[in-house]
Amino acid sequence: MDNLTHSLVGAVLGQMGLKRKTGLAMPTLILAANLPDIDAGCAIYGVESLAMRRGITHGPIALLVLPLLLWAAMLAFDAWQARRGKRPAARLPLHKGWLLALAYVGCLSHPALDWLNNYGIRLLEPFSHRWFYGDTLFIIDLWIWIALGASVWLSLRRERGGSADWTRPAWIGFAGVCAYIFANGLITGRAEAQAAELLRRAGQDRALVVASPPPFEFWRRDIFWRGSGYYGSGVFVLGAGATVEPGRPTGMGDMRLRLWAKADPAARAFLFWARMPVATPDGDAIVLTDQRFAQPLTRGSFMVRVTAPQNPRSE
Repeated sequence: MDNLTHSLVGAVLGQMGLKRKTGLAMPTLILAANLPDIDAGCAIYGVESLAMRRGITHGPIALLVLPLLLWAAMLAFDAWQARRGKRPAARLPLHKGWLLALAYVGCLSHPALDWLNNYGIRLLEPFSHRWFYGDTLFIIDLWIWIALGASVWLSLRRERGGSADWTRPAWIGFAGVCAYIFANGLITGRAEAQAAELLRRAGQDRALVVASPPPFEFWRRDIFWRGSGYYGSGVFVLGAGATVEPGRPTGMGDMRLRLWAKADPAARAFLFWARMPVATPDGDAIVLTDQRFAQPLTRGSFMVRVTAPQNPRSE
């Protein structure tokens, strides 16, 4: 998910009452909720970064080590402020156990959310390079922004007004978002089941079917399917059912592709990341795209143009 969503999750956890457990609880929760995205710096490598993102910093070793580093940094920051006489008087005393626990809670919320969309996450890196996909939420979900943002704002307003039940809006917002996520998971499951049945009747009984949530319209799913060297698309609308279109060749059987991609780091990275790759001849090149991100707005960021190597080696 996007970093605003991660930050709002950290904030709502704090407003649910966790911020009263120790000093620096709220910044720890918010920073921890974003911490695995320290791999964002690899974006400077362009398309090759697709093979770097959501990997090692989202895997079990990082999720064990990163909260410890944040915890140590928070302890050091509090001690530094105290030595300089700048520690806020209103700040609660630091409880080392709770501060560490909150660092883990915030950090673990990150891969849980990232798994929910269709970009993919390598939850077991470095022990396994396998990608996991939840196909439940779009990467940026406006409805989650509204629900979490409103619940945090209402909770803070009640807290500042001296209300005894200031945590209530945060709990309601958290429960509502959990229910929303669960409902979206059911919609995705229904969409994929209906599309798979239509494809089975058409002779594609082993097709991979992905129901991708679009922006805003949580009741819809963009259907992507592939099987037996063909790929296609479709649409699912809650209450109206699914439709799928006839397929066309994926192009992944192009005999040139294996040799050319082997000599192209960007192509190798793309194919490592791609879940539903498509190869399209374009003059003396092959253009690699992924069905999930073939729309005009995203295509340019998820595309590789592969050409014959300048000094091809005989195989």
